[in-house]
Amino acid sequence: MTKAQGFGSAMTSEDDLLSTEEIRQKNEVDTHKYLEFVEFVTSDASKNFDSFSERLNELNSEGSNIQRLLTAGVGINAESGEFLEIVKKMIFQGKPWNEDNREHLIIELGDVMWYIAQACIALNISMDEVIHQNVTKLLKRYPEGVFDVYKSENRTSTDR
Repeated sequence: MTKAQGFGSAMTSEDDLLSTEEIRQKNEVDTHKYLEFVEFVTSDASKNFDSFSERLNELNSEGSNIQRLLTAGVGINAESGEFLEIVKKMIFQGKPWNEDNREHLIIELGDVMWYIAQACIALNISMDEVIHQNVTKLLKRYPEGVFDVYKSENRTSTDR
């Protein structure tokens, strides 16, 4: 293949088409420079064990229960990903909606809840309090108690 096909609707003639090599060169990235950039914009605690350890100790001395928060954060993300993987396969890959997949979703949701409980313990708050705060926030956003696209997209600085 010497000419790229279908890149942009404005291409009207064969003279406007770029070769595969021209496209590659135009979109080439210097990955070495990118890695250097990433190194410069990464915190010390993210790349140095001593700094990481010091930061954990600082957070612990401030009463953060950081080890449980880290367990919760990593776990919520991982288990939510497993839940979403099932949904993705049902939507995009033909996985059927059946009792086995429903049960698998419930199991993954239970795992998410376990990690949410870890976060509640770390934050010294009950699940009931978290739900109450969430309902209060949503009623502030939707005072009529009905979803509104505009209010969903246009939030105030106090509406997280």
